[in-house]
Amino acid sequence: MRNSRLNTKSISKVGAFALASLLMLGACGGDSSSDEAATTAPAATESDCPSAEIKTAADTEGQVNLIALPDNWANYKGILEAFRVKYPMVKNPVANPDASSADELTAVETLKGQPDMPDALDVSPAIAQEVDTKGLWAPYKPCGFDEIPADMKDADGKWVAAYYGVMAFGANDTIVKTAPTSFEELLDPMYKGQVALNGDPREAGAAFAAVMAASIANGGSFDDILPGIEYFAKLKASGNMAGTDVTEASVISGDTPIWLDWTYNYPGLTPKLTENGITVSIKVPTDGVYGGYYAQGVVADSPHPNAAKLWIDHIISDEGALGYIEGGAIPARFAALEASGKITEDMKKNLPSASLLEGLKFPSQAQIAAAKDVLSKQWGPLVADK
Repeated sequence: MRNSRLNTKSISKVGAFALASLLMLGACGGDSSSDEAATTAPAATESDCPSAEIKTAADTEGQVNLIALPDNWANYKGILEAFRVKYPMVKNPVANPDASSADELTAVETLKGQPDMPDALDVSPAIAQEVDTKGLWAPYKPCGFDEIPADMKDADGKWVAAYYGVMAFGANDTIVKTAPTSFEELLDPMYKGQVALNGDPREAGAAFAAVMAASIANGGSFDDILPGIEYFAKLKASGNMAGTDVTEASVISGDTPIWLDWTYNYPGLTPKLTENGITVSIKVPTDGVYGGYYAQGVVADSPHPNAAKLWIDHIISDEGALGYIEGGAIPARFAALEASGKITEDMKKNLPSASLLEGLKFPSQAQIAAAKDVLSKQWGPLVADK
């Protein structure tokens, strides 16, 4: 598992918007050189999307170094394969598919100046902030930039969010006879030793999101994550918490009967579980609805900057967006694609309900940073070290 990517990722990036809002149609890929990391990236014209210059340069580079993209995370297997078909001259190897967002940042810093340094990232909001603080983003506005909600992108093009999801419980029906529907229910003694977080919330986005959701369910808010931390302290003390190591194998073996993860990670897990005679009940907690997204962007001074831009263009494109839907993730450009008739009712069957999505609210970057700070100080003494 992507250390919070049920491999079946790591502290999630978020921003407020209603799915039903109609967005502006518009801009295509903008170019920026790797030494422009602190500047605003220009947007290209619609006919230059992505530009022939970027395509030619990417072909010459011949590769884009990617990291932390598990095949069954939001249908990255299909999205990666579509890129290979579209751009056969550009290889797209994925290093350490199950790495956390924190691992991605470490790889950028450790491998800086080397040919295997990551060219593009897919990271949580908190880690995206760290990348920004350290000047490691190379601004680039991909095709469709103007169709991404303002709260799901950096205004200067340092990063964009290609997709998002909602936190949900997964329950192995062969073991769990009554699937939990709320955080309150997770405390029931019937779930003793059965509940797992998908990673350490100090590093893993899905786990961080679970703590935020638990906070909302227990009187907290985007400005107060402590009730969520205290909730997991209580869950652990009750004996219901089974750890933070959720893998495909642990689910199949029965070691992880109940776990918390993004809605888009369950579709990729289903085929393997079905092969093993396992069905899963997926429930969005009624008392703690929480959604989040990940940030994608080009790494400053990376070895293959143009190939990285081509990759970002690909995941934001119609093809990339529809690929995310296939994996159960909601593309950031959903409203524009729906308005243009490119998303069918059948496609929506793989997504959370429209009524749920329309009601989603997301914390600001400042709230995420503050929550992360509290979590880093309190998770150890209250939960992990107990």
